Amino acid sequence: MNPMAMIQMKSLFSKFKRNHPKVPQFFAAASRCVNVGSVIEIQVTTAEGKTLCTNMRVTEDDMEMVRQLAGQAKA
Repeated sequence: MNPMAMIQMKSLFSKFKRNHPKVPQFFAAASRCVNVGSVIEIQVTTAEGKTLCTNMRVTEDDMEMVRQLAGQAKA
């Protein structure tokens, strides 16, 4: 990844954490208990009141992708 893009992303993520402190805390807590077979559900309610919802059952491939991403984030 482009170093300048990484710096910009870090700045944007810091701003996101300031604006929504509970979201990163939630993902940190959830990441400790999600495993193969867990179901993740995402729901969005638009400003107009429309609801969109989906879910997925976590597979071993999903867990491998998360491990790879976590490794990249630490590098």
